[in-house]
Amino acid sequence: MSGLSHSRLYLQRLGYDSPPPPTLQTLCELQLRHVCAFAFESLSTLLRLPVQIDLPSVEQKVLFDGRGGYCYELNQMFLALLQYLGFDARGITGRVVMGGPPDARTARTHRLSLVTLDGVRYITDVGFGGMVPSSPLRLDTEAVQATAHEPYRLTFNQGEGSYTLWAEVAGEWRGLYVFDLQVQADIDYEIGNWYVCTHPGSPFVGQLKVARLAAGKRHTLNNAQYAIHYLDRPSDKRTIEYADDMLGLLEGVFGIRLPTQPQLRSVLEGLIAG
Repeated sequence: MSGLSHSRLYLQRLGYDSPPPPTLQTLCELQLRHVCAFAFESLSTLLRLPVQIDLPSVEQKVLFDGRGGYCYELNQMFLALLQYLGFDARGITGRVVMGGPPDARTARTHRLSLVTLDGVRYITDVGFGGMVPSSPLRLDTEAVQATAHEPYRLTFNQGEGSYTLWAEVAGEWRGLYVFDLQVQADIDYEIGNWYVCTHPGSPFVGQLKVARLAAGKRHTLNNAQYAIHYLDRPSDKRTIEYADDMLGLLEGVFGIRLPTQPQLRSVLEGLIAG
């Protein structure tokens, strides 16, 4: 993996004038600032375009083209930043079980990172869509952990040597993904990304999934379904009925500079039509 080429610009986008020290406080600040600054978005897979996950391509897309991305992009760029700052960090992968049984044997299609600080292990994730944790989570405990948003917890699956990440949503614990600490090579990410952006069975191909966090709330867009999820009151939900409204939402709320593909409007109109 090549190193982060535009660390200064990345840090400026996160609100830093100079590199912060590799501490737990910094890790917490970086994760929260990242999920509030950069959108999770699947516009490329919506348009059935290939997603390049080499680091220079990711930097170009996110830092210069004004786009967001998904886990293979955002968590790779975030990991490169952590390593640049001197964190002991590496990538790992997981199996998404959100929306299904927590013990389902799904494909390894999620990327996140493992960070070790003063002998204590944490997971950090800035690329899990609408339920992305907004704070790092301590690995070797099953206690409920507060974040800047919802509570989360981790359980260890003794028989398989894996962990399950859970989030408490509306008073209910929901399994999000299962992961282990197996060392990953670049080809492992390439295979997972190839499946996510090209396979007919991928939930991303031809679909629009967008998310961005703010203080006390989450903005999500799932095809034409837009929602604002609050921590202290019921969610606001509505169906987007016009392409112009969706384009405005993508630019205004999610902070995405729209891609120039001429088919974007017609594809969005198709989503809205159902």
